Amino acid sequence: MPVAAEIPVCESSPQVRQSLSLPNQLLLLAESQWLFTEAELLRTPSVLDGLSPEKEIENRGKGVNFILQVGIMLKLPQITLATASVFLHRFFMRHSMVDLSNRPGFHYYSMAATSLFLATKVEENCRKMKELVVACVRVAQKDPNKAVDDQDKEYWRWRDNILHNEDLLLEAICFDLSLEPPYKTLFELLVFFGEETNKRLRNAAWAFVNDSCLTMLCLLFPSRTIAASALYAAAKHCEVSFPDDGYGRPWWEVVGVELRSIRKACNFMAGVYENTPLRGGRDGGIYERTPEDGDEANAKTRRKAEGMMVGDDPSDSGGSSASVSDPEKKSTKREREDNVDDEHKSIENGVNGNLINGNAEPTTSNETNGTSAANDGHPKRRKLEGDGGQPNGEIVHSEETRDTIVITDPQVDDVSEEGEVES
Repeated sequence: MPVAAEIPVCESSPQVRQSLSLPNQLLLLAESQWLFTEAELLRTPSVLDGLSPEKEIENRGKGVNFILQVGIMLKLPQITLATASVFLHRFFMRHSMVDLSNRPGFHYYSMAATSLFLATKVEENCRKMKELVVACVRVAQKDPNKAVDDQDKEYWRWRDNILHNEDLLLEAICFDLSLEPPYKTLFELLVFFGEETNKRLRNAAWAFVNDSCLTMLCLLFPSRTIAASALYAAAKHCEVSFPDDGYGRPWWEVVGVELRSIRKACNFMAGVYENTPLRGGRDGGIYERTPEDGDEANAKTRRKAEGMMVGDDPSDSGGSSASVSDPEKKSTKREREDNVDDEHKSIENGVNGNLINGNAEPTTSNETNGTSAANDGHPKRRKLEGDGGQPNGEIVHSEETRDTIVITDPQVDDVSEEGEVES
């Protein structure tokens, strides 16, 4: 069962969203088997067969672009296209694109069509085989209005390749068909933070995920990290920050993602944007890099909470906590601890004095009902309460209430990039 991350809120604001479902642990375990390091991505089968890493990245991008072109023609959902791109990237971690004398290589367009065919069945967005083959032929021939007959040689060549490569694809990905695309997680995060109606933020994050499908980012980070990275990059671009929860945890800890991984993914995508051929050969370095080990307390996307919960540092509560330095917080904490110790000592001295004077039932000034506290011989076991009968350290939270927001799916235009398609 998915675990829920709860954010405690004030009782006066019941409309604030309070829970966020975390991914299934079985999906995380299955996804972790397909994560690699950057060094391992430089030793793929294609690279070991003599293909340069830059050329392999370019071919992978062309294969994903082929998936997007065919998917748009078939009016497939974005999640289906993202699933197909993951299948394609995982396949080429086991097989090579290079033709050798003893075996042929796998062309990325042929495997892209096969990945899309499998993804339509996995995501239950099936299309007729004839429709898929006709769309593949039209995209390959760069003629969206080409008349394709089921007796055409091109039609049967594509059809036979797709059906033959489907078994090879399933074997290469070890029949691991359970995926959690980052789109769903991203929209859940937007709803969780109440930013689903922020069109500028939503579109920027959505574009980040769309662009990540063209890269090998799905082989470096889990889908949840990719979704959080998209939200982080979009928030910095749109100058939006998210509040801490009631325990003082930043938003990336609440959603279960490390800030170091988020920044690393953003820096990876910044390098991809700078090295794309569409930039016309302009010099790089135009995208801001964030140090992976930077200060978390001063992150631009973080807004410290005004309230606090039990277990937090009392000196961190209040609206001015962000301006208090760490040494001042520590000194204030020590002063409060000394005051509590002095109070305990004074109470113990009063109890001992009463016992010495012969009083069998010592009393304290905090009793408001006029009765004596029960004493079983261990006065230190008594529960100390403040005014009003509430325990010391009562929760103080001052989050602002928000109106109920109607959740609607994001309207994202499918924009295809005119890429080079080989016949």
